[in-house]
Amino acid sequence: MKAKLWCLAAGLLLVVALLVPPGSATAASTRYEAEAAPAVCTGTIDANHTGYTGTGFCNGDNAVGAAVQFTVDAAVAGTATLDIRYANGTTTARPADVFVNGVRAQSVPLDGTGAWTTWLTSTVTVPVTTGANLVRLSPTTANGLPNVDRLDVTAPGPSPSPCAPPSASPTSAPPRVTVWLAGDSTVAEPSSGTTCPVGWGNQFAQYFNGNVTVRNSAVGGRSIQTWLYDPNVTGTKNSAGECVVSPQTYSARWQAMLDPTNGMKAGDYLFIQFGINDSTSACPRHVGSARYQQLLGVMASAAKARGARPVFLTPAAAITCSGGTAVGNRGFIAETNAAASANGVPVIDLHRLSYTLYNSLGFCPFNGDYGAGPVGAFFCNDHTHFETAGARQIAGVVARALRDQQIPLASYLR
Repeated sequence: MKAKLWCLAAGLLLVVALLVPPGSATAASTRYEAEAAPAVCTGTIDANHTGYTGTGFCNGDNAVGAAVQFTVDAAVAGTATLDIRYANGTTTARPADVFVNGVRAQSVPLDGTGAWTTWLTSTVTVPVTTGANLVRLSPTTANGLPNVDRLDVTAPGPSPSPCAPPSASPTSAPPRVTVWLAGDSTVAEPSSGTTCPVGWGNQFAQYFNGNVTVRNSAVGGRSIQTWLYDPNVTGTKNSAGECVVSPQTYSARWQAMLDPTNGMKAGDYLFIQFGINDSTSACPRHVGSARYQQLLGVMASAAKARGARPVFLTPAAAITCSGGTAVGNRGFIAETNAAASANGVPVIDLHRLSYTLYNSLGFCPFNGDYGAGPVGAFFCNDHTHFETAGARQIAGVVARALRDQQIPLASYLR
């Protein structure tokens, strides 16, 4: 009876909606400010020209490819409308290509607006997929982008179900979980007093709702073995060619994760990413192929024994160009996948996803100057470590992989 009454009420509401004059209501849109994470600005965040919304705007570098990127959510796949609010105080258009998930979808002229305090809106439509979408405005001339204030997105939504009865009881709040991170400098927190490098683990929490706590225990310069056994990995190899561990006592960081009171608990996640320092030929960092897989298994088993869910990641790629294409350059890819298969653990191929991201951002060919341009804004003064903006994008790639691979932690994403 209640369900029938609900359907009757829904039907009456539908009739009322049909009687509302056209144009009296508009589709809801979501606003993404260019100065606020997880947006990424290849340039500076400024506030010296009035008329912007939020707390500032993206003043991009004057260079081809010096992009601003937004992470846009869509409930279902379809066509989204993008309203780009910008100011171009010059008399010359500053055109840009619009990329969605690495694929060029549109181009926009972004003509002069008469003054840097005069803001106009340019509208385009683009295809989006279900979940998070990377929308990038990439300038096509050396003048770069105009100042970009925000992106308003009207994305497709699910069709309503007019006769769906109300829930019998309110849904309970999801349990709080902790995401534990084990890895090297590409994951780790920045050192005190420094701004580079910043690991993607430092930027990971912003992609989750308030029910997730990220505990980042990654440490720069570590292989999986030195991370687990610091300071007990010696400089001597045994007959099998592996570094001798003596005594075989776990590091304080791993013992903290194993602590029955304050460590991993049921429902938590353990993300594990190594494979960069492990390829060193000398001890203490050297780890052989079989040993690497064994230690991944040790960590996975310990997490599972406490009801936590391990996730393996292949190592983030450095920037290596083969002509105009970014290519892979890390080892231990096969070992990570093999250990994941042997232990029944999902694996996020961050190696492939990261160099795919570099290609979508147009990093190659690269002139080797880490002090300028989009590569300089992404990487420290080397080819491996991330600036904050780069770390944020890598963290976004990991977050998107959770959705794409339907890893249950994805239900906690914003």
